[in-house]
Amino acid sequence: MTDVNGALEALIDTYCAGWSDPDPVRRRKFLGEALAEGATYTDPTVHTAGIEELAAHIDGVFAQQPGMRVIRVSQVDAHHETARFGWRLMLADGTALPDGVDFVEISAEGRIRKIVGFFGALSSS
Repeated sequence: MTDVNGALEALIDTYCAGWSDPDPVRRRKFLGEALAEGATYTDPTVHTAGIEELAAHIDGVFAQQPGMRVIRVSQVDAHHETARFGWRLMLADGTALPDGVDFVEISAEGRIRKIVGFFGALSSS
């Protein structure tokens, strides 16, 4: 199981690199390695389908926050081709924005086919 968890963490870290590399060509390379063809990404601000749509969205985020990076801040928790992990957006000056969490579905080929992201901590009732 450790090898499976290690492979899944490596996959998620490659995906995070797709959000973090300042070079748009390398960002697309990382996304291409991590995502299945036609993968979807949804967060409170956007829904994308396919690597190029997600890459274009990330390009826009980089335009607003040059030098930002997304880092995984939790272990990857997984079962039944579904995983979740915590992440943090770090600005170029070292400021951390509130953490978020992503839920991902993994394809039979071991790539991400769906990502649903949430910003910030859950509110108490």
